[in-house]
Amino acid sequence: MMNMIRPTIQHRIHRLGGLLAHIGQGAMVSMILAFSLGTPYLLHAETAPQAMTKEQAIKLGEDFGIIVGEVDEEIRDFLGLERAKGVVVFEVIGGKPAALAGIKPRALIKEINSVEVTTLEDFGLALQDALPTENFSVATYEPSDPDNQGISGGINFHFVRVEKS
Repeated sequence: MMNMIRPTIQHRIHRLGGLLAHIGQGAMVSMILAFSLGTPYLLHAETAPQAMTKEQAIKLGEDFGIIVGEVDEEIRDFLGLERAKGVVVFEVIGGKPAALAGIKPRALIKEINSVEVTTLEDFGLALQDALPTENFSVATYEPSDPDNQGISGGINFHFVRVEKS
């Protein structure tokens, strides 16, 4: 009987080790507590996302090198978008990681490191998680430009490298 249980226990320990490598300290404490209470099903619970204000998100954007805002009806009409949703780049600050990655004004931020961005808060949280990694990707949608006949808008992927000082 013990020979049948040992592989199962070893598999669970190995899986737990993999989980610990991918989570933060707070979740680790929760997991240890859950195990000690005999409730391993709590291991699948995620930690609560941190709060992010629009002002904090805008500040993070400036640190990254872009001035951003939420898409409203006026911006939707100006850019010719279907709906007023998302985060738009108003300005790119030269010499910063966003400019070096090729992000352009009028682009809509769609994803940061495969995390969907639909609000300023989403943008801030995703950027906050990505900046410390020093290398990440940003997906943007750039609407077609009437000055460039025949060139339509589309999704672009920008690979960002943040130099640590």
